[in-house]
Amino acid sequence: MEEIFSRNVVSTVTIEKLDEVYVRVFSDPSIEQELAEFFTYEYPGARFTPQYRARLWDGKVRLYDQVRKTLYVGLVEYVEQFCERNDYLLTWKTDFNKLNGITHEDVEKFAKWLEPHGRGKPIEIRDYQVEAVKTALDKERTLLLSPTASGKSFIIYTTLRWHLEHKRKSIIIVPTTSLVEQLYTDFEDYSSVNGWNVDKNCQKLYSGFTKDITKNVLITTWQSVYLQPKSWFAQFDVIFGDEAHQFKAKSLTTVMEKMDKIRYRIGTTGTLDNKKVHRLVLEGIFGPMHRVTTTKQLMETQKLAQLNITCIVLKYDEELRKARKNNTYQDEMDFIVGHYPRNKFIRNLAVKSSGNTLVLFQYVEKHGKVLHDMIKGKVHKVNEDRKIFFVYGGTETTDREAIRHITEGETDAIIIASFGTFSTGINIPSIENIIFASPSKSKIRNLQSIGRGLRLKDGKTSCNLFDIADDLHWKSWKNHTLNHAAERYKTYAEEESKTKIVEVDLC
Repeated sequence: MEEIFSRNVVSTVTIEKLDEVYVRVFSDPSIEQELAEFFTYEYPGARFTPQYRARLWDGKVRLYDQVRKTLYVGLVEYVEQFCERNDYLLTWKTDFNKLNGITHEDVEKFAKWLEPHGRGKPIEIRDYQVEAVKTALDKERTLLLSPTASGKSFIIYTTLRWHLEHKRKSIIIVPTTSLVEQLYTDFEDYSSVNGWNVDKNCQKLYSGFTKDITKNVLITTWQSVYLQPKSWFAQFDVIFGDEAHQFKAKSLTTVMEKMDKIRYRIGTTGTLDNKKVHRLVLEGIFGPMHRVTTTKQLMETQKLAQLNITCIVLKYDEELRKARKNNTYQDEMDFIVGHYPRNKFIRNLAVKSSGNTLVLFQYVEKHGKVLHDMIKGKVHKVNEDRKIFFVYGGTETTDREAIRHITEGETDAIIIASFGTFSTGINIPSIENIIFASPSKSKIRNLQSIGRGLRLKDGKTSCNLFDIADDLHWKSWKNHTLNHAAERYKTYAEEESKTKIVEVDLC
């Protein structure tokens, strides 16, 4: 009896592949409970949701389903960590974790064979781009963290062309119609000398385009395809999810779960927020994260413009601050965007800025249109030739593209645009100044917006960001947007950006 109890009993965890979305993870009930707890996270902001307040939901996200015993395929590496940490034996019922043996040299040779060009100039293949493509091809699924101007669209193009050479049909999902057009245009640019006919091989799909897929590459928005049945997605072999951080929404993950036959999954994004549960969902549906490079490294190697951040803290008089004490967030926002002296300050800042300037706002009617009218009125009193553009969700995709191209030929234009239309993915290298006219605490939105100005162009070496904050505190009470400003400053510090804070008294 003593001998029996002295033996080491090894607990076992078994993984079996269910499809291209899920694996099943089996073990003793007690270990499955541990696993469920390991993959359970508080959902950010859950306490503010109606379901939580009605006690219909405890505010937690459970990535491991104890009933079905399922977990996203992309989270298998975390199961390995779990087993290693707890000294559990991990066994595999399905052998699906092997690499394809594709080397850095294989990809580098292929990329050079493509003879890529951009704006008529040869594109030099960078080592980190080759490594990103190699990771996507070798591991078959990955989430590429690739910051602005690191050549994300070229990484997609090279990976796509490799899959096409192997007779694989691809779907590329982007968040906006503008990005459908931009990616299509980028592909045309890269193919300008290698003879690949983009029109013959690529098809666009959003409102007004046919859902009858006749080509080997589909570039579309998630809104255009999320109602399609699972059988429709079965025609594809490869899925690219560009700006993948937006795939956290339930409708987007539902789309990905319909693609249970698609083996190759590549997510790309320039930024991830600090919320672990969001990263795990993205890694789950695409694959383990691979950091392509960093913004700091690109600046140090002069692949990006230097970023100069000026945090402008607007100071309000004592009587006004006392009157705003304990305002709700929405009341505070309504006051801020409607406050004439504040809008006048933004107007003057935009008009006095030298070079192409992007003014970003949140609310169209009560702020964007007001700023547009004020800026346009001021500018045209002194210079009728200076171009002013206004872009928001209601602006047609073709008009947005036209504005983007026109701006590239300008040196002193002003674009007043909503965060939703111009914060993500839009490529305008000529932007030299960015003004945050509306406060935000979203790390992703802020970093994506900054990225609009970091691309290099002949004669451009730096970009100026003017981050406007509002000090409405009263004694020990701090207003909501001032707290949000603190979160932005924390992000700038994490990114090691050159930052200075300037206080301005509003008249």
